[in-house]
Amino acid sequence: MRNLLMKEFKLATPVLTYLFIGFALMTFIPGYPILCGAFFVCMGIFQSYQINRESNDILYSVLLPVSKSDVVKGKYLAVVILQMMAFILCVICTLVRMLKLSNALVYETNALMPANFVYLAFVLLIFACFNVVFLGGFFKTAYYIGKPFIFFIVVNFIIIAVAEALHYMPGLGWTNALDFSFLGKQAISLVVAIIIYVATTIVSCRKSCLRFQRIDL
Repeated sequence: MRNLLMKEFKLATPVLTYLFIGFALMTFIPGYPILCGAFFVCMGIFQSYQINRESNDILYSVLLPVSKSDVVKGKYLAVVILQMMAFILCVICTLVRMLKLSNALVYETNALMPANFVYLAFVLLIFACFNVVFLGGFFKTAYYIGKPFIFFIVVNFIIIAVAEALHYMPGLGWTNALDFSFLGKQAISLVVAIIIYVATTIVSCRKSCLRFQRIDL
């Protein structure tokens, strides 16, 4: 698996994908739907699949002395690592906003979702959506990427719309807290999102392994 990961990061992941991780810095932008940063991170990963399709990366991978299941697991693990790099950057930016910038006027007057633990939870939900909808859809054929990505875009922006509307709903004002005043509730939402991310990614990976086994390349 280590060698497969080395192949993924050295040969199958273009520089553009790494640069798109920087969209996590959108966490600092006031008056903007900052969850779009998580979408752009996923778009960067999608770009790597687009390039790899043209270079026949999947065919090259199955010709290596590894099982087809390991090829899928390597792909998923590489995506998870890239997502966690972006998520850690989101966490750092969020903590800076909550600890140092919560009283800044541009953030106090912001009508959109602020950077807090609920925001981090939705970042993970977007990443989970990508792993289930796009990666799961891709490994149905191991070739077509357009349709799975369009489905992901639709679901992604539904998630963003729900997240942006959440704090306007009765009893959910705590989701819009700029500081640690509702830390307990927000931490629970983050823990739930972590569980969902891990569970859905594992299930998606296992299903993709089974689907990929049936594909005759």
